[in-house]
Amino acid sequence: MQSVFQKHTYRVTMLVACAAVLACSLAVSSSHAGLPSSKFAYSTSSLALVKQTTGTDGWVTILSAALKTPASKEVLLSGSIEAGLFTQTEVRSKNMKKDASTASVAIQVQALIDGQPMPPGTVTYAARTQTLEATLEGAIGGCLSIVNNADGTQTVVVDPNCVQPEIINLILSTLSANSFNFVARDVPVGEHVLSLQARISSSTSVQNGSATAEGLVGKGTMVAEVVRAVR
Repeated sequence: MQSVFQKHTYRVTMLVACAAVLACSLAVSSSHAGLPSSKFAYSTSSLALVKQTTGTDGWVTILSAALKTPASKEVLLSGSIEAGLFTQTEVRSKNMKKDASTASVAIQVQALIDGQPMPPGTVTYAARTQTLEATLEGAIGGCLSIVNNADGTQTVVVDPNCVQPEIINLILSTLSANSFNFVARDVPVGEHVLSLQARISSSTSVQNGSATAEGLVGKGTMVAEVVRAVR
């Protein structure tokens, strides 16, 4: 017959064993649980997402988040960013010859779900084309001379090689907040990766002057929500 001490030891051993089994069960369960289902996900940044540049050479992922859909529904994603544009055009004209300079820059954004673009696709958040033209006579100070004509009269003559171009320079810099909504339909149950991408492109065209075109993406926030749309 077991003693009271043996029975107590047996009970303690059983409790420890059960606790160990329960802990292992919870660990296995949590390791397979993965991302919990949710109806809302977001990503935000208080720093400049893309520094001022003339171009990004393609798409750059600026914000991303994971979302697990509990059922086959739609996913609504809203992407908001600060969009900055900088353009500079300078013209140099003399002898009444027209000079022109053009600077163009654009910031485009797209949203992806599992690497695939979400409708409506590529959206232009900010764009500018700046053209400056001028037809100027030029700075003629010091370039004048008097010529005595055969009939005794005098004529003031301008040396075109001495004339200095007149210069006009135009610079514009803006920063604004922009937002757009993207929607993916019939998103299946499971975990999905959402991301917001941006790209900056620019071009310049000059004759005698100069031009600069740059863009930047400042702070930004991406918000995704699982919704059921009316069919």
